[in-house]
Amino acid sequence: MQLFYNPNINETTEYFSFDKEESKHIIKVLRKKDTDILFVTNGLGFLFKTEITLASDSKCTVQIISFEKKEESKFKLHLAVAPTKMNDRFEWFLEKATEIGIHEITPIICDRSERKVINAERFDKIILSAMKQSNELFLPKLNNAVTFKEFIKQQNKGLQLIAHCEETDKKTLKSVLKPNENVTLLIGPEGDFSEKEIALALKNNYIPVSLGNTRLRTETAAVVACHSVVFFNEN
Repeated sequence: MQLFYNPNINETTEYFSFDKEESKHIIKVLRKKDTDILFVTNGLGFLFKTEITLASDSKCTVQIISFEKKEESKFKLHLAVAPTKMNDRFEWFLEKATEIGIHEITPIICDRSERKVINAERFDKIILSAMKQSNELFLPKLNNAVTFKEFIKQQNKGLQLIAHCEETDKKTLKSVLKPNENVTLLIGPEGDFSEKEIALALKNNYIPVSLGNTRLRTETAAVVACHSVVFFNEN
């Protein structure tokens, strides 16, 4: 199934048109024509079955034939991850985490961060592309980048965890997880969190966890954590 995206449709929509760029792709590249079937999601769990009523490469119009809604997961996974020095590594994480089933992502700027500015527009496009490619019906939320201190001040429901490499007492990620419980997990930059940041997190009731016996890159740690939490919650 090839999946398309339109954020402006819902259960009451009867007809809608794709924008010019998407219309051109559908008609010129994919060579779709009148009466062809397209599957569309709004990123909110809905899958719409539609039929092309106007095969125009400037304004492809479809009619919704039927729809179904995927049940939301009983847990929410929110990863707060420090942007990597090389953009492509963080983009790889965004793509893979979306495919796996992450719900929310916040880039956090830490004491040892080498990258303090992100391209949110490009990141959004990568997440959207990964959602469509993997036939996922929920679009993960990408938050604005914030400092570590700003993020720690936020109130996050459920389990709050911080993964770091310091040789201190830590629990394994698997040992602290509970079925259907929301998880917020912090992943630091290449140089790890600073001692002050770790202390601040612990002061704010974050539980220190280990993601394994090897030292992982930021983007690898984030993907490992994402998969571990999603896999743990699978029925």
